[in-house]
Amino acid sequence: MPRPVQVTYEVFPDAPAMALAAATRFAHKIEQAVASRGIARLAISGGSTPQAMFKILADPSHPFAATIPWDKLQLFWVDERCVPPSHPDSNYGVCRDLLLSKVGIPAANVFRMEGELDPEEAASRYEATIRNALKLEGAESPHFDMIELGMGPDGHTASLFPHTDAINELGRICVANYVPEKDTWRITLTSPVINQGAEVVFEIAGEEKTDVLAKVLTGPRDVDRLPSQLIRPSNGKLLLLLDEVAAAKLPAASVLNDGQPRVGTLEI
Repeated sequence: MPRPVQVTYEVFPDAPAMALAAATRFAHKIEQAVASRGIARLAISGGSTPQAMFKILADPSHPFAATIPWDKLQLFWVDERCVPPSHPDSNYGVCRDLLLSKVGIPAANVFRMEGELDPEEAASRYEATIRNALKLEGAESPHFDMIELGMGPDGHTASLFPHTDAINELGRICVANYVPEKDTWRITLTSPVINQGAEVVFEIAGEEKTDVLAKVLTGPRDVDRLPSQLIRPSNGKLLLLLDEVAAAKLPAASVLNDGQPRVGTLEI
């Protein structure tokens, strides 16, 4: 049996409030890592949920764009669709348009997956990119300061989809993963890499996630059917940022302080 993981979930009134909390946490993690060792390394996901956070981070009416030390951030991706960066489905392309083009992050600090290449080549090149950027030796595993994840209504996270080969990958950092249900290839970090993150955070909103989230956290373990269950950080801590709807079938969360999100905990 895997060792226990303490899950903390913060429940916000709606998706915009959750996105603001995610942006605040993103900024805090960068500042914390830079203060500790002069650089921050974060890996972000694609999908619709992070887009609201990107817009907040780039919005001059919020403090983030001006106060985050963007020049000290190294930004990586958790997964990518096999399309060129100009394609509207590109995870990198969406982030570039909503965030990177509007803040002062140096181009050399942005490490995208090359979705326009053959999937196997792109995965191999990204593994080499991570090893070189983080100066990894031998079988050393990368340690990101923060990894941000979403979850699909089918229980997938990153591009670890149900009943696909990447679920069982333990040795590589990044792999190409064929998804029969979508008849497409994806590029994804593997679960052992994600689980080495200093902080691993899910951001989940919407009614279509309510049932599957409850199954992932409180149902029987079945990682082939619910790949999000693979995410069990090695430090024993997992954080979820949720809106009220997504959290509706979890054990009740409580209010710790006025004006703060409701907080619940459980062990998986």
